[in-house]
Amino acid sequence: MLAIVRKNAIREQLQEHKSVRITELAKLLNVTKETIRRDLREMEQDGDLIRTHGGAYILDGVQNDIDVSTRQVIKIPEKEIIAKKCDSLIQSGDYIYLDGSTTAWFIAKAIAHRKLTVLTPSLEIIKILSTSDTIKLHAIGGEFNQSTMSFTGNGALRNLEQYYVDKAIISCRSISMEFGITDTNDHNAAMHKVALSHSRQKYLVVDHTKLDIASFSFVSPLSVLDGIVMDREFPDVWKQFLTQNGVRII
Repeated sequence: MLAIVRKNAIREQLQEHKSVRITELAKLLNVTKETIRRDLREMEQDGDLIRTHGGAYILDGVQNDIDVSTRQVIKIPEKEIIAKKCDSLIQSGDYIYLDGSTTAWFIAKAIAHRKLTVLTPSLEIIKILSTSDTIKLHAIGGEFNQSTMSFTGNGALRNLEQYYVDKAIISCRSISMEFGITDTNDHNAAMHKVALSHSRQKYLVVDHTKLDIASFSFVSPLSVLDGIVMDREFPDVWKQFLTQNGVRII
């Protein structure tokens, strides 16, 4: 198979699934994994994709969801920076909500030593905090979604509606000054809306690649937030916009 044919096939898989695994592509295209690695390196140099350990992904279109197996191994330094900042926001005794994002997994690891009550739909966060002697853990139940490693569906939404917290810490797929906070599907958006409306302080955690993008489902305007935690400094135009809307930059 010619390289151009392989690369077009890889582009088709990325457009459909948003992320790909080297082992799966090698099997699909009947070539070696090293051949796929070489193709991905060249495609990254051309700006077609972003490589990660074991595969690649794209952020493209309003339905830009990425499988959890990819999300958990990308942007690890950025997520660690965000987690450290979130740890400084939280006070002992707080009741906090952590969503099912992989960024929230890192936050959970950072706060596991704290004396807190944590509410979450994430099975991974439940695993992380279940061995903590200081965390009082409340799990949001519902239908288990293996692709996100969290509990979802109307049952999870109704369950979440029963609780109120001091601080809600959510992530999302994208933010923009024009369209506010957006995510990849209606369920994620609905969970975020309830968490924000049932919290005294509202925080959004995002890495810098999520700026100036819109995804499929609207969550809320940025002005409802108390603060945004990002891994690096905001551009000046964003600083001005957030300041004008009363959103603290963390």
